[in-house]
Amino acid sequence: MTADLTALAPNHPSVKYGKVGVLLVNLGTPDGTDYSSMRRYLKEFLTDRRVIEWSRWKWYPILFGIVLNTRPGKVGKAYATIWNKEKDESYLRTYTRNQSDLMAERLRDLPNVKVDWAMRYGQPSIADRIQALKDDGCERIVLFPLYPQYAAATTATVNDKAFEKLQKMRWQPAIRTVPQYHDDETYIEALANSVTRHLATLDWQPEKILASFHGIPMSYFKLGDPYYCFCQKTGRLLREKLGLSEDQFMVTFQSRFGPEEWLQPYTDKTVEQLAKDGTKRIAVLNPGFVSDCLETLEEIAEQAAESFHHNGGDKFTHIPCLNDSEDGMNVLEKVVRRELLGWA
Repeated sequence: MTADLTALAPNHPSVKYGKVGVLLVNLGTPDGTDYSSMRRYLKEFLTDRRVIEWSRWKWYPILFGIVLNTRPGKVGKAYATIWNKEKDESYLRTYTRNQSDLMAERLRDLPNVKVDWAMRYGQPSIADRIQALKDDGCERIVLFPLYPQYAAATTATVNDKAFEKLQKMRWQPAIRTVPQYHDDETYIEALANSVTRHLATLDWQPEKILASFHGIPMSYFKLGDPYYCFCQKTGRLLREKLGLSEDQFMVTFQSRFGPEEWLQPYTDKTVEQLAKDGTKRIAVLNPGFVSDCLETLEEIAEQAAESFHHNGGDKFTHIPCLNDSEDGMNVLEKVVRRELLGWA
């Protein structure tokens, strides 16, 4: 049911109503690769208490005294190597926009549903797009953090930001948040298809396949974050779907930052050691990333490949994320339609 606004007084302000919004939210992206854009993006990201849980008196001197003065230039150069120069934007922005547009096409049978997209860090912001959906008549919004495996530093911070916006709204839309889908059958099948199709394009077969997930500090896991367990289940289900042994398929974790111990085994150390131990051919995929981004295109496809070859490896391939592929969209559509039940 929706609000009955058919009997408004003649002088009542115009009100749009009767629609349901779907807001796809990804991590975020800088507006450019220049120093200022990178610093602005990194500041928003690294001041998030869900991302860095250290006390502010301990973290801020490091962040503002060192990190935000040194990392913007370095990270900007890394982004420049994988920038979508045709559209002058990151591929994460390109793919997220495409996913939103394709989702809108797929949901054309639900004329009261409006699809939009946002970024947790950077633009377009979650607050702006929630307001836009509400202004367009969306009384209910399905908030979809695009993370198959729940973590406080990803899914939860998207939800936090959305409800922060709602705290400031006089007339709040109803919100339904999408949970993890790490073991969804369609998701696992899509990942398996992506592996099989990619390997079919090669004239060689890998001795080992690594499923590399973004890491989190071990301390977060010990405090109760379920992310590690969800990653392990995704990895196991994918390995079984591909018919591989535990020796042929490994789950690893990448992108650690700072002095703390993070989830292990580390992807970079594993790739290096495999090469040193005589493994000549490996493939790496990133099941936890819905779209290719800096962490997949630069950290894995470039850095990890270089490390593997430098340490004696011969053949390395990166298997692209699902992105806006047919299989990838099948996964997102299934999740969205499930969460729209009773609303649309």
